[in-house]
Amino acid sequence: MGNIELKDALKKHFGFSTFKGDQEAIIKNLLDQKDTFVLMPTGGGKSLCYQLPSLLMEGTAIVVSPLIALMKNQVDAMRNFSENDSIAHFLNSSLNKTATEQVKQDVLAGKTKLLYVAPETLTKESNVEFLKQVNISFYAVDEAHCISEWGHDFRPEYRRIRPIVTSIGDAPIIALTATATPKVQHDIQKSLGMLEATVFKSSFNRSNLYYEVRSKKNVDKEIVKFIKKNEGKSGIIYCLSRKKVEQLAEFLQVNGINALPYHAGMDASHRSKNQDAFLMEDVSVIVATIAFGMGIDKPDVRFVIHYDIPKSLEGYYQETGRAGRDGGEGQCITFYSYKDIEKLEKFMHGKPVAEQEIGNQLLMETTSYAESSICRRILLLHYFGEKYEQESCGNCDNCLHPKKKFDAQDLMVKLLQVIIAVKEKFKADHVVNIMVGEEDAAIKSYKHNELEVFGLGKEKEAPVWSALIRQGLIAGYIDKEIENYGLLKVTPKGHEFLANPQEFMMTENHQYEEEDSGPAAGATGALDDTLLKILKDTRKKVGHRLGLPPFVIFQDPSLDAMVTNYPVTVEELQNMPGVGQGKAKRYGKEFVEIIARYVKENEIERPADLIIRSVADRSKLKIYLIQSIDRKMPLDLIASAKGLEMSQLLEELESIVYSGTRINIDYYINEVLDEDTIDDIFLYFKEDAETDSLREALNELGEEDYEEEAVRLMRLKFLSEMGN
Repeated sequence: MGNIELKDALKKHFGFSTFKGDQEAIIKNLLDQKDTFVLMPTGGGKSLCYQLPSLLMEGTAIVVSPLIALMKNQVDAMRNFSENDSIAHFLNSSLNKTATEQVKQDVLAGKTKLLYVAPETLTKESNVEFLKQVNISFYAVDEAHCISEWGHDFRPEYRRIRPIVTSIGDAPIIALTATATPKVQHDIQKSLGMLEATVFKSSFNRSNLYYEVRSKKNVDKEIVKFIKKNEGKSGIIYCLSRKKVEQLAEFLQVNGINALPYHAGMDASHRSKNQDAFLMEDVSVIVATIAFGMGIDKPDVRFVIHYDIPKSLEGYYQETGRAGRDGGEGQCITFYSYKDIEKLEKFMHGKPVAEQEIGNQLLMETTSYAESSICRRILLLHYFGEKYEQESCGNCDNCLHPKKKFDAQDLMVKLLQVIIAVKEKFKADHVVNIMVGEEDAAIKSYKHNELEVFGLGKEKEAPVWSALIRQGLIAGYIDKEIENYGLLKVTPKGHEFLANPQEFMMTENHQYEEEDSGPAAGATGALDDTLLKILKDTRKKVGHRLGLPPFVIFQDPSLDAMVTNYPVTVEELQNMPGVGQGKAKRYGKEFVEIIARYVKENEIERPADLIIRSVADRSKLKIYLIQSIDRKMPLDLIASAKGLEMSQLLEELESIVYSGTRINIDYYINEVLDEDTIDDIFLYFKEDAETDSLREALNELGEEDYEEEAVRLMRLKFLSEMGN
């Protein structure tokens, strides 16, 4: 078929005037009955490479596809281009017996040009027998990376495709994927018996995508801020766990963001409804596990946020690739903490060693990408076997905001010496404790505090050593034993480095340690010292006027949040950590008036998007605790009923009281404490205490005379009676 005829067919069947990239050459290759391997990034138009030939060739094309949602979308799309609904069908577990029979009749009658099948469906004996009767034009294996154990979405059933194709009857194969390293590509071709296939490889460079990796600190707040700055734009947020998907979607909704969850644990109709709401733009943000997005052709997704780092760079590339498919803006923001990598490593423990080796290698590449200070594009493209010629892409965080580096050669030497000194039999956290001279129980029990190298790296803090260990792993100087989970070894390359140390550049601020990232996390330090001083003076005056210690009015973290967020109404104030409705109404008016005046006088642009509302996800527990206390139920019984330790129960009660709700636990205190103890501790908090610190209280009162639990109970009583 000539060029002109192919373009006519394209126009006739799909309404396009021109082909994109390699589409035309790929289609010609398939029409010539040749095996074809297509490596084309998301948005490049892979589907057309088998859809158009299926319409032009004799017989039915069999498309193996891993996702039911993807099949349905593609079949619907094909039917839209045709007057005949039987032109495309799918066979999978979602069909009942009658529907399955109808599909088979249409195929045998020669009405169907494209038949989508799930790999599990293809392997059923009854379907193999049915397909032997069909005139098959070619086989298309979509999402072909699923064949490879090195791919990001390995499906064992994909490995059975080749033997089944052989038993049904040979025809040309076209394998397509949006992401494959050279290793995965070879694995796919070998597994499908198509090593001689013509390979079409498009560039993996998506120049319109902006890549950024952020440290995972106050991540829920950061996401709310980001979305509010990008109001009205479509976005996807990926989380690794279903629980986090649900929590984050609810948290965004509470903060006025139109978001819905999507994960495999939801029932199919609910999932489908949420996906359609996103496609129809009834909601702007979808929070999802990686189950979402395959085959979803929404061209104007403007941002993709990774709440958790993916398990592999292929997964990362595939998911970020869902942004900016129309060539417009696409922001790819990833929140990274090394603790997430450690969690993923733990999940792999207990799996076969070969699987662990692959998984750890993929995680190492992800860590290397996240912690690197060189151009993100250079790293990504190199991973996919492509060389990026420029030194800077100008569209990633490392190119736009280069990080300072220093030579960590001496530090690396010390680190390797310590690993050797403990005979390569300890994990990273233990090695770090030796470096900084931290005498914890494990250090003492192994007598490592008596080693000559103990405290060898005192000049740097623990996070620097943790980061250096990761950089040593990436550089190949250190190895983490797979079978003896996590023990650090010095590699031959590391021994060479020790014998002949060389420059080892490390970035100054690569300390990806996770901080409290929950919705209720407090501000990370005051942004406005002047206002903070004014509010502290006000707190003191209010306390003096009411005869209360200042900490009873508002705690320091609450003041920090006020000077970060500038709340100017009582409603806004009650969203500050540790404030709550009770305290906001009781003491808040004076504070918000001062803040409003200060904002006006200093012409401060208030970051209204920073006033983050917390999800009342603990409200059920809170109600239960308050009701149980109203019924005078003993606290130890309340704790055991909810599976809590006594200290955990006291923590929950403290958060209730600090937020301004009054509770009366006298009935329990009178039962467990004598009168003198009650009077002494209450008097201490009323007259002597400068802060609500438990440590200061115990020091002042005497730890020999008063138990911690007693002091905590009395602090609860005092704060509740005097402050609420």
